[in-house]
Amino acid sequence: MKLFWTTINLDNIGMTASTLCAIHCAVVPVIFTSLPLIGLSFLANPWIEWSMIILALFIGFYAISTSYLFKHRKVLPVILLLGGFTFILLGHTIIKGWPQFVMAPMGGLLIAFAHFVNYKYQGICDAQANIFHLKHLHHEKSRP
Repeated sequence: MKLFWTTINLDNIGMTASTLCAIHCAVVPVIFTSLPLIGLSFLANPWIEWSMIILALFIGFYAISTSYLFKHRKVLPVILLLGGFTFILLGHTIIKGWPQFVMAPMGGLLIAFAHFVNYKYQGICDAQANIFHLKHLHHEKSRP
């Protein structure tokens, strides 16, 4: 029985959610004062932001760790995921001012890129041990 929540599906969800997170982190500070006028004031709520961060953490950790352990054993997606969450957490807790509005979107994009690389590694072949040997097809040679 094939599970619906394969790591490829989770990577697609993770890429989408992380990209939306980066857009959210970049746009909300710019239009913060006009959010109540257009009925979107809930987007500036800290509970929404932390819920998005925690959801992205669970999806990212599950998708990338499962792929790492059972499929490709490449560490690049893990490093990108940890780097992205480090940027987001620094931007939401320690760093204040304009750098906060740069760090958080960068973290979201880094997490989306981690999911993209993990997705590509799902189709990796064993022809080379190169870290960037990504998804592609090998044509079988016909035997005489």
